[in-house]
Amino acid sequence: MSLDQRVKIGVPSKGRLMEKTFDWFSARGITMRRTGAEREYSGAVDGLEGVDLVLLSASEIPRELAAGRIHFGVTGTDLVREKLADWRGQLEVMAELGFGHADLIIAVPEAWVDVETLDDLDAVAAAFRQDHGFRLRIATKYHRLVREFLRANGVADYQLVDSQGATEGTIRNLTAEAVADITSTGETLRANHLKILNTAPVLRSQATLYRSLSADWSGASADILAHLRERLSL
Repeated sequence: MSLDQRVKIGVPSKGRLMEKTFDWFSARGITMRRTGAEREYSGAVDGLEGVDLVLLSASEIPRELAAGRIHFGVTGTDLVREKLADWRGQLEVMAELGFGHADLIIAVPEAWVDVETLDDLDAVAAAFRQDHGFRLRIATKYHRLVREFLRANGVADYQLVDSQGATEGTIRNLTAEAVADITSTGETLRANHLKILNTAPVLRSQATLYRSLSADWSGASADILAHLRERLSL
């Protein structure tokens, strides 16, 4: 089979997400392994003919799926829904993998004793703008998801400021008044004297196996897809 006919599966390139993804496939008779040197992002798939393993950062996988450069990909729900506006028209959810659980939440300083809900946040945001002459700042890297969530819940008078790392520290550094970030335990938030608002999360995320709808599914690729569905009981 030529290279352009082979099916590509994108998997996070390091850490627990990679290891747990390997374990998930291994439990279903498909062995994934890294190849090459320690720092090489190359790998192989055993137990499924015509399939190549592509190791990528989890944040790159939604883009590669949408472009059809990989056929399948494992990444977080949060990354897909943040990066792809019309993700349902571009991807198929094949399986939720049951690990990598985390919630996208909104948190404020513990000292804000009167702020517990989104209604409280809305009231504080209006007062903040009146007192300071600019909108309350919420630090996040999830601009699309947070904006849609706050709009749906009637929160106004805020601005999102970009934070690609150490989001919890932005309040201490006086670059934001609140944060919207992904968390699994809340320990980092508590360590930075922040509390999660008493409301449903913006999004509940977990590692998920997606299929690209724009990849080439003709010929041998269609047969591999059918075989993979059978092997994974999907």
